[in-house]
Amino acid sequence: MGQQIGVESWAATVWRSAYRYGLTSLGPVAVSGAHFVASLLFLRLLPPADFGHFSFLMIVVPFCLSATGAVLGAPAAMTRGKDAAAAEAELKTLLNISLLVSLLAFVTVAAMMASTGAAPAAALVFGIYAAVFTARSFARSYANVQGRIERVAGSDIVYSLVVIAALSALAAAGLFSLANAAVALVVATLLAMPTFGRDYAVRLLGAVKAPQFSAYRPMWHDVTRWSLLGVVLTELASNCHAYLVTFISGPGAFGLLALGALFMRPASLVLGALPDIDQPVMARKIAAKDLKGAFRVVNEFRTAAGAVLAGTVLLALALVFWFPHLLLKHFQVNDVLVVLAFWVGITALRVVRTPEAVFIMATGGYSKLAWISGVSSAVALVLTLVLLVLIGPLWSLGGVLAGEVVMVAMLIPLANKWRRQIG
Repeated sequence: MGQQIGVESWAATVWRSAYRYGLTSLGPVAVSGAHFVASLLFLRLLPPADFGHFSFLMIVVPFCLSATGAVLGAPAAMTRGKDAAAAEAELKTLLNISLLVSLLAFVTVAAMMASTGAAPAAALVFGIYAAVFTARSFARSYANVQGRIERVAGSDIVYSLVVIAALSALAAAGLFSLANAAVALVVATLLAMPTFGRDYAVRLLGAVKAPQFSAYRPMWHDVTRWSLLGVVLTELASNCHAYLVTFISGPGAFGLLALGALFMRPASLVLGALPDIDQPVMARKIAAKDLKGAFRVVNEFRTAAGAVLAGTVLLALALVFWFPHLLLKHFQVNDVLVVLAFWVGITALRVVRTPEAVFIMATGGYSKLAWISGVSSAVALVLTLVLLVLIGPLWSLGGVLAGEVVMVAMLIPLANKWRRQIG
């Protein structure tokens, strides 16, 4: 009887993990698919410079999302270890600050897109897209903290379906352009918001007031300042090539490097989405002194991300060798293979280090992560610039790869110190 109960308990645990990771991965994979279709349309229907503009947008908007995760998502995740009244008060403050974050995303993205040569109208609409998408990002974090992962998946799926339908309709009607595509992305994001529920909309509207900086200050001091610094430094380590190549060599030159990142997008989006669901779980287990359970989540995270990466690599190779006409209109196969090899290596290292980093965040070790990110970003920035100037854009990805190696080499020993406590 005891053995049967043990088997049933094991099966239930496996089912819960499969359900959580399956549902959590479904949304990002759907978004990845939608952005992949969008990238194909840009690649096929517009000049390389416009594809470069869209690809650059897919760099700066995720950076806004990462910053949102640091400023809002990280303190929201930490509420899981607090009593209900304190957690509710902090979440209310975060809703208020989220409005300011969205405004900053609008200004930042609109200015950066305009500085790369995008038309003013397109840059403005892309700024609106960043603001709304950032608002949706915190709504996802808010729902994840409350364990409502079905709402998160629903929002992702609605967004993905609308993006594909709207952009396909523009292409069929001969109206596909940078500005029109930007409008379609804004519409898709707006239509994806209602899935978070009327209760969230009421809470968000209730938060419309002057920024509550005094209530937010303790979260800034304890969590946000270090997590935000880590995000900025990690962005430098991970995407310094995008900014350097785009601003030095132009968006057209960045298009080739972006093609490699496009291949890796399913794995990248899963790596970006799983922390939202797993960090609160790790934080709860750490608060309960269950380190073994927290590291079990770390291992599940890495297994899920690794499986998605394996599928992503197989898909990328199939597209390059069997359907080159879809992607290689403006690029040489040998160049694409070099870029793809770099991106597989970069993404594999991220699969190794991201679960460890999320665990360190769950322990509150944001200052340690900021130091690691600072060292790796300095290495990546210097080597990327040197390679870009001496060899050219294609090989500048070597600097990003080096930065990831440094980050893994520094993170693993830090996480192992916690593992040794388990015995």
